[in-house]
Amino acid sequence: MYLATTGRRDAPAPPHPGGTGRRVPAAVLTLGAVSLVTDVSSEMVTAVLPLYLVLGLGLSPLQFGFLDGLFNGATSVVRLLGGHAADRRHRHKRVAGIGYALSACSRLGLLLAGGATAGIAAALAADRIGKAVRTAPRDALITLSSPPELLGRSFGAHRAMDTTGALLGPLAAFALLWATAGAYDAVFVVSFCVGLLGVLLLVLYVPGRRPEPPPGPAPRAARPFRALRDPGFRRVLAAASLLGAATVGDAFVYLLLQRRLGLPVGWFPLLPLGAAAAYLLLAVPAGRLADRVGRRLPFLSGHLALLGVYAVLLAPADGPALLLPGVVLALLGVFYATTDGVLMALAGPLLPADGRAGGLALLQSGQAVARMLAGVGFGAAWTVWGPDPALCAAMAALLAALAGGWTLLPPVPKPSVPEPSVPEPSAPPTPERRTV
Repeated sequence: MYLATTGRRDAPAPPHPGGTGRRVPAAVLTLGAVSLVTDVSSEMVTAVLPLYLVLGLGLSPLQFGFLDGLFNGATSVVRLLGGHAADRRHRHKRVAGIGYALSACSRLGLLLAGGATAGIAAALAADRIGKAVRTAPRDALITLSSPPELLGRSFGAHRAMDTTGALLGPLAAFALLWATAGAYDAVFVVSFCVGLLGVLLLVLYVPGRRPEPPPGPAPRAARPFRALRDPGFRRVLAAASLLGAATVGDAFVYLLLQRRLGLPVGWFPLLPLGAAAAYLLLAVPAGRLADRVGRRLPFLSGHLALLGVYAVLLAPADGPALLLPGVVLALLGVFYATTDGVLMALAGPLLPADGRAGGLALLQSGQAVARMLAGVGFGAAWTVWGPDPALCAAMAALLAALAGGWTLLPPVPKPSVPEPSVPEPSAPPTPERRTV
């Protein structure tokens, strides 16, 4: 490493734990395997949930938007507490395991709830709380296991494995519904068993990683909002929250596709597969690109792809039957591939190692609250004005948010490789005089 003040070369830094060279660290791959199995469990339920609530129980778009947004936003406090607990005790693995276990047990809640709306709401709340608790400690483990220059690639590899589970989950749900003639209970039971498998993988194979203490006196206990002291992180938080407030949830996108195409109910769980496939193919290349050109441009470009989703949904449904859903789902996959892990890689290096989980939790909470407002607002606009005017309003909001995000996220200069220092020529050593 070169010292900025003197240009002198220090001793070479020791290899980063968890991997060498430019390979994805083993701890990241293991966390990816845990996420893959857990997402199979989660997406089995998520794929059928909008159909079950809107078409099965008869909820209006406003009610569905309120419930979906409420559960995403109300877990923000839990997310902050989980991140703070992981930093305070340096127990990222333990806190993440609690979140995975809670989500797995929520499948039993759905099974026991039957058709009771209150029971379903409680089970959904438990699932969202579990996800809120585990996400920040898990992402903190990824950043602590990877060198900063490879964070984009590491998050890309993790998100690709995570999305593989998201791809397999709806397929499993579709197969179970087809084999059991629409028995949702079978989906909930299998989802619970697969979720428990993910918890076991985390406990047995994911190493816990404690950040190395900085030299000097012991630091004070981490505070949840300490990350806000960094001006760069504040700008990232503001940009992510602003763009999240203009993001229509996936469930609304799938409901709009089903409504526009008149898709049979039995095929509805397969709609997330297109987005998951595009995400799977693009997650690693997007992460590598973010490591090379900076993470700001891919993050903003992903929201341009989301703008394309809104525009295509407003277009007439003429032409081949698969053209409209294919384009929409592909653009949705591009959006997630260039924003989800890239945002964590953008914010991670701005946070101290002993406060990283809390800072990432604060960032994710800002996004969740913003998307809660977006979900409630879009559901209300759909109920009052209809779907097309609501989409037009969402497009206008996203264009304004993109302009704000471009201003808040200044371009990051490309890191320059320092030239090797040439030692100054020194006078030749004076030969010793030999005495006779």
